[in-house]
Amino acid sequence: MGSVKGDYQELVDEVSALLGAPATLEDRDFRLIAFGAHDSDDDRAMDPVRTRSILTRGSTAAVRAWFEGFGITRATGPVRIPAAPEAGVFRGRICLPVRHRNVALGYVWLLDDDPGPTDARLAAAMEVTARIGVLLADEEQADADLARELRALLTAERGWQRDMAVAALRTALGPRAEGLHTVVCVAPWSLPGTAAPTPPSVRALPAATALCTLAWGSDAEALAVLVRLRTSDALDPALSVAARLRATAAGARQSPTAGLGAVRRDLAEVPDAWRQAAAAARAARAEPRFGPVAQWSAIGPYRLLTALPATAPDGDPVARELLAPAHHELARTAEVYLDRAGQAGRAAAELGIHRQTLYYRLSRVEQLTGLDLDDGEDRLLLHMALKAARLEPRSDPS
Repeated sequence: MGSVKGDYQELVDEVSALLGAPATLEDRDFRLIAFGAHDSDDDRAMDPVRTRSILTRGSTAAVRAWFEGFGITRATGPVRIPAAPEAGVFRGRICLPVRHRNVALGYVWLLDDDPGPTDARLAAAMEVTARIGVLLADEEQADADLARELRALLTAERGWQRDMAVAALRTALGPRAEGLHTVVCVAPWSLPGTAAPTPPSVRALPAATALCTLAWGSDAEALAVLVRLRTSDALDPALSVAARLRATAAGARQSPTAGLGAVRRDLAEVPDAWRQAAAAARAARAEPRFGPVAQWSAIGPYRLLTALPATAPDGDPVARELLAPAHHELARTAEVYLDRAGQAGRAAAELGIHRQTLYYRLSRVEQLTGLDLDDGEDRLLLHMALKAARLEPRSDPS
């Protein structure tokens, strides 16, 4: 038996052969699944919309809305859609809705010709789309099962509950449970008052073995993805998954960061990798220098800071007044000074100020905090308080 991806390709090729034209298959969110070979010399056959779909494996929100305006989400038979050059659609389309149990799961597309395929050929092609619908429905159910098992593992208490969750996920994954894994956290995946982007299927993320959404603070969600790796030092698959998901979220007007946990060999260690990935995503939001995708191994003191409980919503009292908006420049001065290990020359140069100005500001910091910046422990406390203040208030991701 071939792979699921191979099955889709064979069915799309079958539709292409029946209708005498290259077909493409997209899921209901217009993400490309498979496409037929294109060997025409007619440039119109590769208009901007079709080219974008094949090259980027997706379509813009405007293109989706335009096509959906022709009722394709409700249609049970072929839908002819006229050309619209102003929208980049140089030739008309025929859309064959892919449905299962009266639910639209995807679309088969082909370019319309004059006179185009006969009704008999279109009817035969619709029979093929029914078989595609069964595959898509089975895949959606499999993804839902994996999401449930991964969520159960990431939220299970230590002990027998986690042991049972590990066993259930291992059974659901089958052979894919073996080998090295890491966890990618993309957060926030959704925010209060905004529509959450639809997570792609596991099929759309070749390195991923399971994904699920989890609570992320007040009404927000994060996306957790279990990614399989070939070697512990080759993180490209996980980085690719993170970049793909951030792009998906950006299309839904979210602006997430992503974090990667340490590589693990045992599924029982996946919850620890999730906590690390969540910490790295928080650190990436706090410190732009980590980039939009941060690895837990590279976030320095945030490895400890993100593990601390949020006992006070306004941070440590010692820095509360310093962190008021009116003292923003003083707080920045103190942080740069402490980042540079108390070296006044380096701190003044980075801030672009004279040393005497730096000393004056530091004396004001001492007045506001009651700390002595010549004392190592006072410096450590202030440094931690300033770094912790960058972290968005949020509940524990586990």
